[in-house]
Amino acid sequence: MRELLEGIRLITIDLDDTLWPCAPVIRHAEESLYRWLETAAPALAAAHDLASLREHRRHVASLRPHRAHDLTWLRREHLRLLLSEYGYAADLADEGVHVFRQARNRVEPFGDVAPVLGMWRARYLLVSLTNGNVDLHRTPLGGFFHHHVDAAMAGAAKPDPAMFLRALAHAGVEPGRALHLGDDPVRDIAPARSLGMRTVWVNRANAEWPADIEPADSEVTSLGELPG
Repeated sequence: MRELLEGIRLITIDLDDTLWPCAPVIRHAEESLYRWLETAAPALAAAHDLASLREHRRHVASLRPHRAHDLTWLRREHLRLLLSEYGYAADLADEGVHVFRQARNRVEPFGDVAPVLGMWRARYLLVSLTNGNVDLHRTPLGGFFHHHVDAAMAGAAKPDPAMFLRALAHAGVEPGRALHLGDDPVRDIAPARSLGMRTVWVNRANAEWPADIEPADSEVTSLGELPG
């Protein structure tokens, strides 16, 4: 495995479920938003629960596929439409998105993450890549990264290669001298490999690798298993 990092200058890293567990963060953020709705737009909250709000958001995404990769825009647009429908000012959506994102940024990194990123920052360029809308610099890990790219910035969500290409261009690094770490074989490993980047599958859930996708160069259950 030590050869994996030989000649590497850039390491790109997925965030959700690679560096921290995602589901509890999203659950907490959506619950925080719903409590805000109960006060700011009680008629809307009385007509919807968390499940129906998610369904409405999925519906809006299906109507605006060219914008759906921008999750902040999507959440704001879906709130704006619902607020208007129930007789509230549409611009209240901005406050609702702020409430959601404050909670969305309260992530708890896995215990192995900070020590490894702390060592790597001095040796490599570190760039985070995410389909999500976390504000990395408002999380405990913001100081470890040299640059951050999300789907809204890149104009497309993974597995589209746009995010990877943007990171490579920003770093001025050829794909063969870049390594990507991620938890998703389809959204992380496959597109990075297609560009010629080295890949590590961070398989914290002990999942089975999909039979129809070429395996990553390496598989780990924590960052601590990677060479220092």
